[in-house]
Amino acid sequence: MKITAEDVEHVARLARLELTPEETETFTGQMDAILAYVDTLNELDTRGIVPTSHAVPMENAFRDDVARPGIGVSAALANAPDRSGSFYRVPKVIE
Repeated sequence: MKITAEDVEHVARLARLELTPEETETFTGQMDAILAYVDTLNELDTRGIVPTSHAVPMENAFRDDVARPGIGVSAALANAPDRSGSFYRVPKVIE
């Protein structure tokens, strides 16, 4: 597949990018090389290959979810620079 400068400019417009002519030329070559590599991958016979999300078998690395008591309001707010009752007080950011 051959990528043209117009294709690169179109993608840049969609991404809201402003490219110089030199950047357009560079990206045209790079995108063309990427798609040429993908074309070589498309030539591989993948029949009988089961699709996987990982190259090696993976197990869930997370611990079991066990309910535990919280630290409490006073400990949670101990280092708060400003508080209002049992809440953090923060500066207003929306007018």
